[in-house]
Amino acid sequence: MERSRMNRASSSRLSELPQRVESNRMSMVYATPQSKQSFGKLNIPKPQSVTSERRTSFFGSRTSGAGMARNSTFGGTEKMKDPRPLHDKAYVQQCIRQLCEFLSEKGFPGSMSVKSLQSPSTKEFLKIFEFIYCLLDPTFQMPTSKVEEEVPRILKDLGYPFVLSKSSMYSVGAPHTWPQVLGAVVWLMDTVKIFCSMSDQDLLFADFSDGSTEIEDGVEFNKLFLDYTAETYNKFMQGADTFDEEDADYLAKLKRLYNVDEGLLASMEEKYRMLSDEVERLENESQTDRLMVKRTEKVKLQTDLQKLQSYRSNLESFKANLENKASGLVEELEASGLQVETLKQEESRLQHILSTQKFTPADIERINWEKRELQQTINSLSKSLEQAEQHMWNEEIALAKAKETAEVKLAEYHKLARKLKLIPVSAENACGHDFEIRTSTEYGPSTMVQCRTQIQQLLRKLITDVDEECSRLTDMKLSLEESIEQVNSNISDKANDLKHLREQIRRLDEKLEQDMQDIAHEEQKWSAEMESVETHRKLLEKKVTLGYDESVEQLKAAQQQYHLVLQETNEERRTVVNNLASVLTTAANHLSIVEKFLEDQHKRVDRVYTDAFREDEVDIQKMKDIMEGFIAKVNSM
Repeated sequence: MERSRMNRASSSRLSELPQRVESNRMSMVYATPQSKQSFGKLNIPKPQSVTSERRTSFFGSRTSGAGMARNSTFGGTEKMKDPRPLHDKAYVQQCIRQLCEFLSEKGFPGSMSVKSLQSPSTKEFLKIFEFIYCLLDPTFQMPTSKVEEEVPRILKDLGYPFVLSKSSMYSVGAPHTWPQVLGAVVWLMDTVKIFCSMSDQDLLFADFSDGSTEIEDGVEFNKLFLDYTAETYNKFMQGADTFDEEDADYLAKLKRLYNVDEGLLASMEEKYRMLSDEVERLENESQTDRLMVKRTEKVKLQTDLQKLQSYRSNLESFKANLENKASGLVEELEASGLQVETLKQEESRLQHILSTQKFTPADIERINWEKRELQQTINSLSKSLEQAEQHMWNEEIALAKAKETAEVKLAEYHKLARKLKLIPVSAENACGHDFEIRTSTEYGPSTMVQCRTQIQQLLRKLITDVDEECSRLTDMKLSLEESIEQVNSNISDKANDLKHLREQIRRLDEKLEQDMQDIAHEEQKWSAEMESVETHRKLLEKKVTLGYDESVEQLKAAQQQYHLVLQETNEERRTVVNNLASVLTTAANHLSIVEKFLEDQHKRVDRVYTDAFREDEVDIQKMKDIMEGFIAKVNSM
């Protein structure tokens, strides 16, 4: 909640007013851990401050004298350099994503994606510019002529602090012009966001709202905010660029106003940090296979253990050598001690002789000369001993360096052998031979030469085997190529055979189609005959009906005459009756004959059609058998 209160204070600095010096003070927007939309502002690195004489703002130039006030009028004479990293690809991609999200959120009528915004055309840019500017001025319409002059003029009128050249409007999507144009569009987008935010907040009439509004729209917040703005603006006009004390004082007043609990905020931040770390750890664990990680760690630990064991064995051998040398030195030291004791006894004996006997000056001179000779011998022997120790130390150092070099070369050899799958003995190319060279201090030159000779012999044998295998594979390849050529020739022959079979099948299909057409033609002929027979039958029925009607009429007339002259024409009546009976019998017989003829014709047609259909089925079955035989032959080939 406090984040939204602080955000109102931070919105007083418009996005088109870049901070001219880098400041590490806490921003008012991030005063509390709560989040609120910051109008899509980007993480733009703030430009470094220059000397006070060269500081320039698009509010106006600043005088070089200390303590002089700023010029508060607009229209500075110097061009302001764009501090945004517009040539940084990551920053450009961030701007493109933000612009795409803004257009989608505001309901851009066209289809727009991040890919299409990588290098848009001038027409697409004008549509985007017109859409965004209409959010500020709904009555705006893009002119049809001199667009390259109108767009920079509109941006300049809105207060865009940087220069957008006319030439950049001719090729908007070019790699050298699109970043500057994109920066202007993003600035216009931020302006629209701030405009919408300020219009929604309605700061001027906050005191006259109803009781449901938040406390930050009240008199206390407005008073604090106006005091903070006035104080910082006065400092700004006096030449200050940072307002750490004012920010701290304003933040403390806001905390007192809203009763902010610092301890609770700190505990919540610590809890949030711990939860974030736990989530990141769980995500990392979920993305990786823990069993594989443990197995990898196990292999690494086993490798380290082997290295430590080999190093331990080397140290033990080196320790044994040092102990041997130390035992030799102890023996030499004991021999030297015995010699010293003997010399002391001789010295005491000679001293006793010197004390008991009388010496002549010549004897004393001789003794002194022998003493000097012995002292020189002792000095020369001491120097020889020091030189021998120094030589031994140098030899040990050289030996250690040679041993390190040998170990490096041995490691390279083992690495190459593992890459060639020669190590260990169970490797693919080892063939049961041991190509590994083990380090040991007991190896002498002869042993190393023997090991080298053995490995070289094995490698030569392996090379010979590989060459023989290559020659065998080459011969196999040639034989396979010949087989492939033979198979290809067989395939071509079979293809020709298949082509002939297809031609025969096509001919059989044509023959079958011709037979089907003939059968259809015969069926049409039989249908025509059936129609003619049916027509003839109908005509006969019509004639019979007409004759029957005439007979009925005659019967009626005869009946009438019969009633009139019954008694006179009995003989005639019988005659008429007989005649009529014979006519009806004849008609009935004729009708039965016609029906029998039609039935015989229908049976004959059905029998002919059935026989023809059976013959056609037999022919079709034969053709299917022939086709199946051809297909079986083709498949067997």
